[in-house]
Amino acid sequence: MSRYIATRAIRGANALVTEAELMLKKALAEKGPNTPVAFPNTAYYLPTILGMTGKAVEKLGDLQPALEQARVLLHPVPASKRWTPYLGETLDCGMATLLAAEAIQAIRFVYGLQPERMPGFRLAGGTSFTSPESASGEEGAREGYLNGPIDDIQLRSWGIQLVDGRMPGFAAIVGCAKSNEVAVKIVRELQRRNILTFLCGNVNGRSIIHQLVEEGVELGYDTYTVPFGTDTLSAIYALGFATRSALTFGGLKPGMAREILLYNKERVFAFVLALGEVDDLKYAMAAGAINFGFPVIADTVIPEILPTGITTYEHVVSMPFNQIEGKDDLERAERLVQKCIEVRGVKVKVSSVDVPVPYGSAFEGEVVRKADLRVEFGGKRSRAFEYLYMAKLDEVTDGKIEVIGKGFDDVPPQGAMDLGIVVKVAGRQMQQDFEPVLERQIHYFINGASGVQHVGQRDIAWIRISNAAAEKGFRLEHLGKILHARFHEDFGAIVDKVEVTIITEPTLHAQWLEKARVAYDYRNKRLADLTDDKVDEFYSCTLCQSFAPNHVCVISPERLGLCGAYNWLDCKASYNINPTGPNQPIKLGKLLDPIKGYWEGTINYANIGSHGAVEKVSMYSIMENPMTACGCFECIVMLIPEANGVMVVSREDPSMTPAGMTFSTLAGIAGGGLQTPGVMGVGKYYLLSPKFISADGGFKRVVWMSSILKETMAEELKQIAIREGDPDLIEKIADERHVTTLEELLAWLEAHNHPALVMEPMF
Repeated sequence: MSRYIATRAIRGANALVTEAELMLKKALAEKGPNTPVAFPNTAYYLPTILGMTGKAVEKLGDLQPALEQARVLLHPVPASKRWTPYLGETLDCGMATLLAAEAIQAIRFVYGLQPERMPGFRLAGGTSFTSPESASGEEGAREGYLNGPIDDIQLRSWGIQLVDGRMPGFAAIVGCAKSNEVAVKIVRELQRRNILTFLCGNVNGRSIIHQLVEEGVELGYDTYTVPFGTDTLSAIYALGFATRSALTFGGLKPGMAREILLYNKERVFAFVLALGEVDDLKYAMAAGAINFGFPVIADTVIPEILPTGITTYEHVVSMPFNQIEGKDDLERAERLVQKCIEVRGVKVKVSSVDVPVPYGSAFEGEVVRKADLRVEFGGKRSRAFEYLYMAKLDEVTDGKIEVIGKGFDDVPPQGAMDLGIVVKVAGRQMQQDFEPVLERQIHYFINGASGVQHVGQRDIAWIRISNAAAEKGFRLEHLGKILHARFHEDFGAIVDKVEVTIITEPTLHAQWLEKARVAYDYRNKRLADLTDDKVDEFYSCTLCQSFAPNHVCVISPERLGLCGAYNWLDCKASYNINPTGPNQPIKLGKLLDPIKGYWEGTINYANIGSHGAVEKVSMYSIMENPMTACGCFECIVMLIPEANGVMVVSREDPSMTPAGMTFSTLAGIAGGGLQTPGVMGVGKYYLLSPKFISADGGFKRVVWMSSILKETMAEELKQIAIREGDPDLIEKIADERHVTTLEELLAWLEAHNHPALVMEPMF
């Protein structure tokens, strides 16, 4: 190992720990040891400290033991040239750096300050910009450029993308690129590969965050590009994210430091890309990242650590930007990203779609705002629908894309048009049951185009195209090209031919809309008739075992996956596409208990699928052997014993619940493959199923529910209330707008005469 790297990393670690100690001393004197400490909207206290030491930091005084541990991990700076290079000492100092960095960030939050600000202190590698153009500090935060730590809701919403391969890993970019154009190219290359990108740090006061903002690149959760802060210490949020991944999905406990680090090495594919000059603090933070198995790649000349061991491949790689082969800087930037992926071994799947805009899952969450709108289809001002159906092989011309009617070139800016997307598919393995499964994919496929927004489905689809996409040449036929390419790529095992017709001509649009609605109605009735007792097999889903090794998910016609993304038909299609994939049929065999939902087949699968961690699962009960959860669930259902019922908390709801815990805290009980009677993660549409906790009394047991569920599922819930014989049931269920404590809940239930109060005890 290079003595140079060790010297600078150890020196940076010693300096930072000392600085953290001084800051804590100052904060204790000014604020007091009992001052609350927390990162906003996270239930893991300070996650790196919690994961590595097992100690929860809830107040300023709790930081003292953490910094004492950091001090213990430090080693003196090598004083002799004859010092024998030893990576272990550098890694210890790297971990000390992370503990100190997280402590400093927590103290900043105590002062209510942005990452760049702390009275009386100027950190190594930190900045104190105040100009609006820099978009950093308090001004940057007001503009919405700086994110801070990832909240737990977002971590879990990304969960399914992390486990199903759509998001193959993440990159932490620290520093500043050679030019704005290079910065944009690096981020676009990562987005094209669907790699989540965290941004932080600066070089001589200038950050890649500044560069991207100046070029109009949309930053945020929805575009996989998250700006933490313009100082180097903001990189701690990336390591905190990694720690929380292990605690959230891996079922690991606080203090299991070695297991958490190994989990990240083996399951979380991440790397650090250092742009520009690397100072002592960056070396120290890099040493911390290497502990997690994350290699560091620099675009400058620095000593390398090439032997493997802690990381999968090389530990530190120097790839001087001006020495990279390429005809220009943009090609060099692309090769730099390729090198990062190679060193970490990220398994990347890039869609080849012939459209004039960038394409990938990273763009799925983009929002086309009115100021940027070229044209829209659907919404309040027009009607858009999408309809996919199967036909015989000789009735489909593969690759045929036809636009019938006018394009949008003559439509005024921000105008609207009616639109119909009709997809005709054929395949030897295609089945009519798969039509709605494939049709739902239109939403994801179209959303992958940068500058194109897709919302809804069926005859309430809403598509927006931005000015930028239109200026680059995106037109209606490109919708067809996207669908043709992606259906072949993702569903090639069952789809042999794909033909797409885009319709704007009014008469034909009306005709096809009527045909589509007839098909929608048929499918609704077909799905309604598809019940658990009419099939002889359920399906497993092991996608999430890449993150939660012992979690088992059993999906039936009346119980969709807890992530909300997979139902029984999806799994059936998945099995036909990939017979050795994550969705395998579970032959039910003998029915052992029709009330609680036990079959010989499901019991055997639960034990085998969980590697012996779970003995059996009940399909219809929350009280006895409930199904486990990974961490991707849309909602948490939890027993409120005093109310003789359950509450349902939505992932999007950050408010306090009558159980005295927020969603983030509850998720620690429900996730990680744990089986906890009275607590269960579910997909929100499972609430509508007749089998929803049917062994325990069903939907009438719901006494509290997040208001966002009431609002977004209003019509469906109204029908459930009618089905349950109590049309006013939803009004009898409390939510966070009126009830946040147990006492308030009990009073509400009495005042509204909720049926759970007179039902038999759940215990």
